[in-house]
Amino acid sequence: MIRVLVAEDQSAVRAGLVLILRSAPDIEVAGEAADGEEAVALARELRPDLVLMDVQMPRLDGVSATRQVVDEGLADVLVLTTFDLDEYVFGALRAGASGFLLKNTEAQALIEAVRTVARGEGLIAPAVTRRLIAEFAAKPVRGPGPDPAVLESLTRREREVLSCLGDGLSNAEIAGRLDMAEATVKTHVSRLLGKLELRSRVQAAVLAQELGV
Repeated sequence: MIRVLVAEDQSAVRAGLVLILRSAPDIEVAGEAADGEEAVALARELRPDLVLMDVQMPRLDGVSATRQVVDEGLADVLVLTTFDLDEYVFGALRAGASGFLLKNTEAQALIEAVRTVARGEGLIAPAVTRRLIAEFAAKPVRGPGPDPAVLESLTRREREVLSCLGDGLSNAEIAGRLDMAEATVKTHVSRLLGKLELRSRVQAAVLAQELGV
């Protein structure tokens, strides 16, 4: 069972999200939060598998809440936004979010997105997310860009997997491209995230874009 905390300040929208999630037999709505501070507090208390996080909320915005939830290892975060290339989304990805969804996403797509993130894959497969990764990588950053030397700790296979992440491939797609078992792909992804000190595979995808891997 996938336990989800829904954080959304608009009560009508939140009720709709809860209704959709509860229609799935493998998803349980563990709690509801109306602002970012409540989302962090409930994440600490309930320890859900995933937080469905709106970015624009009172008291504490979704980006700051995402950073706290990820830094404390409380749950994965799937961000909800009205705009596909909204500045808040970039901040949320930097904060370690595992992916993002538009609020007008169809019900079944929302359910599948929750399942995808819960599997540890992150939401980087849809075309809109690939566009976001490319835009995110192209944006100017403060200070120097990432040092290519960070890749020296990776094995040849891990670099190949990183390249596939940059292309927005799922574990199954990476397994097909590199002719390896999906379980092996998961192992390589976990190891390269650890070596590169990254919070999510979405961040790895952005790094791959930034370094031209």
